[in-house]
Amino acid sequence: MSTELLAPLDLAFWHLETTDHPMHLGALAYFDVPASPDGLRTVAGSDEILGLLASRAAAIPRLRMRVRDVLLPVGGAVWAVDNDFDVTRHLRQVRLPAGDFAATACRTAGELMERPLERGLPPWEMYLLTGGPEDSFGVLVKLHHALADGMRAVAIGAGIFDEIAGSRSSGSRPGRRATAGSTPMPRPPGPWRFAGTARGRIEELGRAFGVGASLVGASLVRAARVDPRSRAAFSATSSGTRRLATAVLPLDDVHEVRRVAGGTANDVLLATFAGALRRWMTERGNTLPAADPSALVPVSRRRPGSPVGSGNTLSAYLLGLPVSEPDPWTRLYVVRTAMDRNKAAGPLRGAGAVAVLADQLPPFAHRFGAPLAGNAARMLFDLLVTSVPLPRSALSLGGCPLREVYPLAPLARGQSLAVAMSTYGGRVHIGLVADGRALPDVDRLARSAEEELAALRALVR
Repeated sequence: MSTELLAPLDLAFWHLETTDHPMHLGALAYFDVPASPDGLRTVAGSDEILGLLASRAAAIPRLRMRVRDVLLPVGGAVWAVDNDFDVTRHLRQVRLPAGDFAATACRTAGELMERPLERGLPPWEMYLLTGGPEDSFGVLVKLHHALADGMRAVAIGAGIFDEIAGSRSSGSRPGRRATAGSTPMPRPPGPWRFAGTARGRIEELGRAFGVGASLVGASLVRAARVDPRSRAAFSATSSGTRRLATAVLPLDDVHEVRRVAGGTANDVLLATFAGALRRWMTERGNTLPAADPSALVPVSRRRPGSPVGSGNTLSAYLLGLPVSEPDPWTRLYVVRTAMDRNKAAGPLRGAGAVAVLADQLPPFAHRFGAPLAGNAARMLFDLLVTSVPLPRSALSLGGCPLREVYPLAPLARGQSLAVAMSTYGGRVHIGLVADGRALPDVDRLARSAEEELAALRALVR
C-alpha cells in the first residue's frame, strides 16, 4: 500500500484539532441551473447532481487518502490509501426549509462547519444544499487543514468542475463503493537514509532556532503593546458553535482604488476590512482600542509556477489593522506601508512565521506539544485574514454555472473570527467564520465591509 509521511505542518494541524476546535477549512458555493431551449433544466434533479459529485470526488486520488499512525518516526503519521473507501460516506444531501435560500444555506453551513471530520476516514465531506428555487443549489465542501492549505484546497476541489473533470474519463456511473486504486506516493525514508540526512537535519534545527527566536521576540513586543479592549471583540472562550456570514465586493471598485493609491489589490482589501471592523465595533458600542488588533495574513511559500505539492507550505505576515484611525485614506496608507515592510523582511521573520517554525519541528514535538501550541494563537494574533486564489476562468458543475463561492477558514482556539477572501467572476467573495455565541452579529460585520469599500471608492471619484 502506498504511503506518504505527513509534512510537519500538516501533522501540527492534525494534532491541534479538538472537538470544539475542528481544523478544517471549506468553501460554500452556489450554482445556477440554466434552462435549455425547451424550458427543461440542464440537470434533472438533486440525485443526478449528488451522483456527479460522487463520481468526480472518487476520481480525485487525494480524497481517497486517510491518516494512519506509524511507529517511526516517533509521533509521526502517514497518508495511506483507504482500501475500504466509500465515496457515499463523505457525501450528504441537506434539504433546506422554505425561505431565503442564501440565508438558510449560510446558517446551515455554519452548523455543519461545527462538526469535526471523522478521523478514521479520508478527512473531507461535501454537502449538496437544496430546497431553494429550482434554478439554483449550493455545495459545501469541508477539507481538513492537514489535507490542504488554500492553494491545495483549490487544486483538489477543482476536480469536481466540468472544465477539469472533462480531461479525465468520467463516463462510468458512481456505484455504492469506489475502488481506491493505487496512487504512486513517495515512501517514508528508510533507515539507510538517516545518516545521509543528518547534516540537513542539523541545518534545519539551526533555521528553526533562528525563526523561533524571531517569533519570541516579536511576541514579547506585541505582548507589551496589547490593549485588552482590542481583543475583547475577537477573543473568547470557545462555545464550539459556528456562524457564517458572506459579503461581495465589486473587483472593479477595488482596482479603481488601487490605481489611485498604489500598492496591491490585497492592500485595498485589508484596509477595507480594517474600516469594516471600525464601523462594526463603533455600532456595537465597543470602545476603540489604543493598540490596533493584529491580523495573521497567511502567505504561501510555494514558488510561482511550481506544482502544488503534497504538503502545506505556509508562512504568514502579522499586520496591525488600523481600526483606531478615523480616515479611510490614512488607513489604506498604514496597511500598504506595513505590508511593504513585511514583504521586505520576508516570511521567515516575526510572529507570523509560526507556521515556518512548525514545519521545522520533529513529529513527536507536534504530537506531545499540541495542547500547549493550541493556546498560542491568542498570544500571537487576534484574527485571521487570508486570500485564497481561484481560477480566472468560468467554472460549472454538470452544466450549471458557478455563481458565487465563499472560502471558509478554520477558527483558531481562543479566537472568534476568521476571514477568507476569493476573487471570482469579477467580484471578491468574502467568507466570515465566527464563534456563534461570541459574534452573533457577524452578518453586520459583512455588510460593513461592503459599506467601507463604497466609502473608499467615493474618495477616488
